[in-house]
Amino acid sequence: MAVTQRIAVGVTLAATCAAALAGCGVGEPTRTAGSPGADKTKKEDAPAAKKGIPAPPKAVVRPIGDGSTAYTGAQPHLPRPERMKPGQRPPQFVVFSWDGAGEDSQRLFSHFREVARANDATMTYFLSGVYMLPEEKRDLYRPPQHSPGRSDIGFNDVRGIKDTADQLRGAWLEGNEIGTHFNGHFCGRGGGVGEWSVEEWKSEIAQAKAFVKSWKTNTGTEKAEPLPFDYDKELIGARTPCLEGQQNFMRAARDLGFRYDTSGVKDQVWPEKKEGLWDLSMQLVPVPGRDFETLTMDYNFYVNQSGARPGAPAKRERWGDQFRDGLLAGFERAYKGNRAPLIIGNHFESWNGGVYMRAVEETIEAVCGKAEVRCVSFRQLADWLDAQDPRVLDKLSTLEVGKSPEKGWKAFLAAGPAPAPKGVPGAPAAKPKG
Repeated sequence: MAVTQRIAVGVTLAATCAAALAGCGVGEPTRTAGSPGADKTKKEDAPAAKKGIPAPPKAVVRPIGDGSTAYTGAQPHLPRPERMKPGQRPPQFVVFSWDGAGEDSQRLFSHFREVARANDATMTYFLSGVYMLPEEKRDLYRPPQHSPGRSDIGFNDVRGIKDTADQLRGAWLEGNEIGTHFNGHFCGRGGGVGEWSVEEWKSEIAQAKAFVKSWKTNTGTEKAEPLPFDYDKELIGARTPCLEGQQNFMRAARDLGFRYDTSGVKDQVWPEKKEGLWDLSMQLVPVPGRDFETLTMDYNFYVNQSGARPGAPAKRERWGDQFRDGLLAGFERAYKGNRAPLIIGNHFESWNGGVYMRAVEETIEAVCGKAEVRCVSFRQLADWLDAQDPRVLDKLSTLEVGKSPEKGWKAFLAAGPAPAPKGVPGAPAAKPKG
């Protein structure tokens, strides 16, 4: 991708014991897309029909608009959420998510799809809409408070867009979620997303959808396969650039039917609804060897360790270990404590020699196979939360960071929950008549 390097913004957070030392900028530095070695999703040959056994029916494909996207039926590999039984200990949810997801010469998108499959995990990929818009058509983007064709993370080329489309297609078919990281990634003052109105956010969201829904026209690749989903229905959540502008974004998102936001910062406690959306913000976790906590994101450890600049090579392995161990400390604190979902955000970047990518992969391998752990997308977590008795969720939200019920889960959640309304996920099936 033709992307312009920019200075990301850090945010100082108050950690435990009044230590204010966490940086939480969210940025996409320079990327290189469309290189000859970029990965392509392989198609599996359909098995030939055996004699006397009809071949399985082909999936229904109903093109939408110019055929960049299509309705292909319900998303595969989405588990049906179930309401917890009285006295049941909650599952430990872990969400791995990626800001500005796109496939470039590093092939990290395709790599982490493989990691997810190997560890029975699904994830959320927050696609930047301009990564589906070629550089020569940049003027189609009209960013709020900026001139047409302006973007702080640049645009893409045709090869990079096709590679990204391949990964988005495969990821969705594997049960992963495709969210949005919007478009131009404007942070700070002077037209940054933190200054945008509700209506400007609605414009930005509409454009992010439009670039996904018209990528074939904009790249001149009309014969390419469509993305196998209706993006108007698929898009239910987001993370704002640099975690700025959350308040007005959430108001816009609520009006547009979004279900969650993950643009905030909070402690490791159970989610609650805000502005009608689930607040699935990232959380503060320990920084091993230091006396403060920081956000569950690669960029924040990068800020604290080397000032968001390439650091000394001799220190990099230790920095990667520190990030991994911080995530694992946060996981153990929740797993053995209040079971609050652990929300982790990352970027497909090779900062400090790729040690943060290595740390994320090792974290996935360490936690996703544990008993009662579910590594899921934000959509799956929101589905599960919606299926629960609100009174049970209210009770879970009383548990402090790392604190499990004093008398055990069975006693804490012993009272029978109210029956789920008819038709709601988790409701018992209707009894047959007669």
